[in-house]
Amino acid sequence: MNKPLLAAAVLFSAALGAQNPPAPSGEPFAALQFLVGTWEAKTEGGSAGATSSGTYTFQWELRKHILARHTAAAGCKAPADFDCDHSDLLYIYQDPASHAPKAIYFDNEGHTILYDVSTPAPNTAVFVSAESKTGPQFRLVYQRKERVMHGKFQMRMPGQSDFKSYLEWSGEQR
Repeated sequence: MNKPLLAAAVLFSAALGAQNPPAPSGEPFAALQFLVGTWEAKTEGGSAGATSSGTYTFQWELRKHILARHTAAAGCKAPADFDCDHSDLLYIYQDPASHAPKAIYFDNEGHTILYDVSTPAPNTAVFVSAESKTGPQFRLVYQRKERVMHGKFQMRMPGQSDFKSYLEWSGEQR
């Protein structure tokens, strides 16, 4: 290997290492462990006007570097503008720079949402998107109370102070 090529390889390797500092010791997702499993879900309310049931699964992927949620909806009844044939993916990961948990959401309608993730209380996870001057801000909340997981998908329009529930659900672990 010639010297200029070797020098470029060393610099490239150093640059990659600088961009992705090692994760801090300990389990980065320990506070989110309560989500893991397959959960039944039945809608309970929200402004969507939909009633549905189905399942969602949180599972570890990529050697516990990603916590992924996969959904499967069934038995949906809703207004004509609500997509009853809904499927989505949510990937929770550790931000390389801050080491904070982040999430990215994709669905079959073409939506993508980036979230900051916090765990303000035991068995509670809150996902909040950035504020926008032109569109809604989103919040996704999971709270486990004993054997039941409760969830809310909420929105806040620019200029509003409160989030409003679009869809709420609950169910037990399978």
